[in-house]
Amino acid sequence: MSELTNEIHRRRTFAIVSHPDAGKTTLTEKLLLFGGAIHVAGAVKSNKIKKTATSDWMEIEKQRGISVATSVMGFDYDGYKINILDTPGHQDFAEDTYRTLTAVDSVIIVVDIAKGVEAQTRKLMEVCRMRKTPVMIFVNKMDRDGKDPFDLLDELEQELKIHVRPLSWPIDMGVKFKGVYNIFEEKLDLYTPSKQTVTESIQFKDINNPELENHIGSDMAERLRADLELIEGVYPEFDVNTYLKGDIAPVFFGSALNNFGVKELLDCFVRIAPSPRPVAAEEREVNPEKDPFSGFIFKIHANMDPNHRSCIAFLKICSGKFERNTNYKHVRFNKQMKFSSATAFMAQKKETVDEAYAGDIIGLPDTGNFKIGDTLTAGEILHFKGLPSFSPEMFKYIENADPMKTKQLSKGIDQLMDEGVAQLFIHQYNGRKIIGTVGQLQFEVIQYRLLHEYGAQCKWDPIHLYKACWIESDSQEALDNFKKRKYQYIAVDKEGRDVFLADSNYVLQMAQQDFPDIRFHFSSEF
Repeated sequence: MSELTNEIHRRRTFAIVSHPDAGKTTLTEKLLLFGGAIHVAGAVKSNKIKKTATSDWMEIEKQRGISVATSVMGFDYDGYKINILDTPGHQDFAEDTYRTLTAVDSVIIVVDIAKGVEAQTRKLMEVCRMRKTPVMIFVNKMDRDGKDPFDLLDELEQELKIHVRPLSWPIDMGVKFKGVYNIFEEKLDLYTPSKQTVTESIQFKDINNPELENHIGSDMAERLRADLELIEGVYPEFDVNTYLKGDIAPVFFGSALNNFGVKELLDCFVRIAPSPRPVAAEEREVNPEKDPFSGFIFKIHANMDPNHRSCIAFLKICSGKFERNTNYKHVRFNKQMKFSSATAFMAQKKETVDEAYAGDIIGLPDTGNFKIGDTLTAGEILHFKGLPSFSPEMFKYIENADPMKTKQLSKGIDQLMDEGVAQLFIHQYNGRKIIGTVGQLQFEVIQYRLLHEYGAQCKWDPIHLYKACWIESDSQEALDNFKKRKYQYIAVDKEGRDVFLADSNYVLQMAQQDFPDIRFHFSSEF
């Protein structure tokens, strides 16, 4: 096995996704703790501990206690190199999460035992299903009362449309929570409430051994035996290949806040999760081990370091090995570029990397050279597919509130739009700038970041719009005619593409009916 193959096989790149408040950031933090990447676990919500979660590092995230941007963190564990992408759970930032899912090989979904499957989780699961991404489920907050575990498994199957197979099983919950039986490793893990220590586990191959009563008492022992017998009867035996195909999801139970059940999840994960897999490009399928270096930009982040006005482009390496100071081809510009200061991340702590392999995610300093979806290769022309951006649903005019800061405002808008946080349209009728987003919260984030990162004040003016859709046609004449007839509804996006701004569903339907030669697109990946 060559060094390259070996390095790629030890990579595990995955995203953690969930509904807000299911405990995703806490789980991420505990995984980092096991990887030795951080040494103190801070309760994210408590103000007593000022050390907030490592993955939420933007000022506004700390104030709100929510994750807004996707963070990337890498660490070594047990001979494996693990790359975690922590995604925003809040649905106003769903688009960022969809894009992140294009850069990972597998996913861990966090579900709250009391709330079960929520709307946002369903949507994200659709993206995983579409891409056949293998999924593991972590049922969190077992130290609180919640749904019956068997009912929850049924709900997971129905709502997420995937078969499940428990690999650990809880012994009661809430105040009476005693721990879990680890089916995957045939161990009994006993729970002692503590946020800092890892629980004791006892090898326990034969569940019928009367020893069990000594550990958890006779009532619980009896119930555990009955539950396990039912699981063996109802659920198919766990098969790794079915998991890798995305057809079955292993389920673990625990409490991330109390550091319980997390190590079991991680140990099983590194053993069965996929290493980097082949990626589809328009030209051909790219094999991580056999092909020379290639990768794509899936996210751009302005101001990782508030002291420097710099953007960082996040590159997912799809094949081969990246080396510092080597010339690579920027496919869209058709020119060579070399990078002397590519970085790897531990949340916002960065270190310069000399080399990185398929599966890794690195940051490239960006002075405006990159757009989301750009490809870098060792020379071949490749285009990776499947980085969607969706038609926004909320719109406002953005106006300058301080005429002395016009330059700062337009630079700020430019950089934030490059990140793909929101979309910018310029109205052809009155030349005003319109910002389109997926949710209300994004307007606040934009206003806050413009002020705090660029020193520019903006104000929002209302505009009544129903939808923005991209338009194209095979006939230039039909397109010109449409734009002439609808001139007060036409805008262009940042790339100069034509956009139709419909102010009601009726107007949109009439336009589609009256102009059969025009194609209306609701996502800009065409």
